[in-house]
Amino acid sequence: MKIAFILFNGVTFLDFVGFYDVITRLKYFEGTKDVTWDICGMQEEVTDELGMTIKMNKIKPDLSVYDIVFVPGGLGTRQLRFNQEFVIWLKGALNARYIVSVCTGSLLLGAAGYLQNAKATTHPFTYELLEPYAGEVAHSRIVHDGKVITAGGVATSIDLGLYLIGLFISQSEVDNIKKQMDYPYCATKILVV
Repeated sequence: MKIAFILFNGVTFLDFVGFYDVITRLKYFEGTKDVTWDICGMQEEVTDELGMTIKMNKIKPDLSVYDIVFVPGGLGTRQLRFNQEFVIWLKGALNARYIVSVCTGSLLLGAAGYLQNAKATTHPFTYELLEPYAGEVAHSRIVHDGKVITAGGVATSIDLGLYLIGLFISQSEVDNIKKQMDYPYCATKILVV
């Protein structure tokens, strides 16, 4: 299983890191130990809203080779959704098993056409920005509609990771990961369509 983490200028790194920390733990389970991942972007480095910089290990790779494509949010999504080069690149993930976003990353999924006729969510302060892209904006923490999974604001990235790994490993293994992370919370408002 191959995962692509899509990063861009103006990303909220906690959107990325919360999910990354959870999902990459699949590496430690027998049934998912073959998981690999790439940190992908349109350029060699991206900078978050406050100036922190991270390097990519893949520049604009072919997204059709990935099983899971993850897109975080951040203020950069507001303009990036109109960037045709980026949107066309993201459309290359069409055959991924799961196309996943947290926070306003759903705006980018919407711009790429993945949310047409689908239920989706985003940060609660930006529901109206998502409306033109989604069949229905659900005021839920996580929405799983077919192969598209969207999640709410930044703290939801951990819940999203735990939800997604639960599709591959047992609940007791997920609970063990939560203990390792000292994460006592249980996600609520999960909508599976």
